Amino acid sequence: MGSGQVTSSEPFDFQGKHITVAGLGVSGVPAAKVLHGLGAIVTVVNDGADERARAQAAELEALGITVRLGDGDTLPEGSELIVTAPGWKPDKPLFAAAGQAGVPVWGDVELAWRLRGPDAAPWLAVTGTNGKTTTVQMLASILKAAGLRTAAVGNIGVSLLDAVLGEERYDVLAVELSSYQLHWAPSLRAHSAAVLNLAPDHLDWHGSMEAYAADKGRIYEGNRIACVYNAADKATEDLVREADVEEGCRAVGFTLGTPAPSQLGVVEGILVDRAFVENRQKNAQELAEVADVNPPAPHNIANALAAAALARAYGVPAKAVRDGLRAFTPDAHRIAHVADVDGVAYVDDSKATNTHAAEASLAAYESIVWIAGGLAKGAVFDELVAKSARRLRGAVLIGADRALIREALARHAPEVPVVDLDRTDTGAMLQAVQEARRLAQPGDTVLLAPACASMDMFTNYNKRGDAFAEAVRELGAGT
Repeated sequence: MGSGQVTSSEPFDFQGKHITVAGLGVSGVPAAKVLHGLGAIVTVVNDGADERARAQAAELEALGITVRLGDGDTLPEGSELIVTAPGWKPDKPLFAAAGQAGVPVWGDVELAWRLRGPDAAPWLAVTGTNGKTTTVQMLASILKAAGLRTAAVGNIGVSLLDAVLGEERYDVLAVELSSYQLHWAPSLRAHSAAVLNLAPDHLDWHGSMEAYAADKGRIYEGNRIACVYNAADKATEDLVREADVEEGCRAVGFTLGTPAPSQLGVVEGILVDRAFVENRQKNAQELAEVADVNPPAPHNIANALAAAALARAYGVPAKAVRDGLRAFTPDAHRIAHVADVDGVAYVDDSKATNTHAAEASLAAYESIVWIAGGLAKGAVFDELVAKSARRLRGAVLIGADRALIREALARHAPEVPVVDLDRTDTGAMLQAVQEARRLAQPGDTVLLAPACASMDMFTNYNKRGDAFAEAVRELGAGT
């Protein structure tokens, strides 16, 4: 880890500045309103001009904000700053023009960071390919159990601008950050931060795995107390080594095995801390039992350890870690047990929208009938299938790119029976569950862990999970 005194970002006077907001949507509209309220001369540019965009534009124009629909590529004349929606790709012509003109580009996270008051709550920040939302929610639950005023904010759907500028005063914030948000947040400096894992994702946006990892690694820049990494994922530790942090900031690992000094880990079913204790060479602090983690699947225990590490970095007592984990309830469609039917468990992990998430889900069970498929988004499935083959009783494939999974199964698990469903109508999930039931035996788990996005057949992964749960309930009703 590099070290060096990291100064806070320079104050920015928005009064009278010509600021371009790139993109309407959930981040652009509030950003435009905030900047307008600060006295900036705001122009919003947006690629689309559909009905929703026109409605948002009308709302902003009523405030005196200029909105330009259908042209998000041209830099408005006189722009002194661009504040962009996180999803806009770095290679857009707008940003190339900004670079040539020497105009800085911020995301909504950078804007929120710059607008923090002098006594603002510190940020405990989390990123990673998978597990971010669960970890941030666990962290917030632990912080609340310690009696701290906190909120889970950021990429989780709660605006950081609202948290920073709202009436409520927080002691500390649990902040989920995506790679997109980190790309556009150059001056962000967290109290402590964690990168949970790194696997290929969003490469069409970042351009390469190296660029994706570098953006994730920005979360460690300027950390004060702890850079939390995954001891089982060397890439996360490498990002810590490369980070420029404040003097005295420590690297703290988490592991599902016995922890070394400066790590949190698991010993005989107990989550233990050998990082934030006196004489960590010899001592360990018991934090919670594995049974306190809901659900106690391996990757979710890793999430709990990462959340505990950040909370402990902030000084939270061990009892609050246990109480916070016990109080935590995971969101729907994340390894959610739906029902047992004829001795077979049915589990909804529709949130497993990429191969890395599906691999973690499959690792949680011993004998599985796997329901998978959807939109692959450029993913390949050989490694996933090879690692999981011994656990598979059978597979039921749905969705547009199911052939990619079928071919990987043929290569790496040729003995596993496969049902290939060539239908995308509303009854497809019910048939998938019925086929899975036919393949399953008592003691098995029928697991919806698609390893793909849902938009070929469903509005989102929530709707896909709902369809699975409804199909399981129909199955149970017929027994």
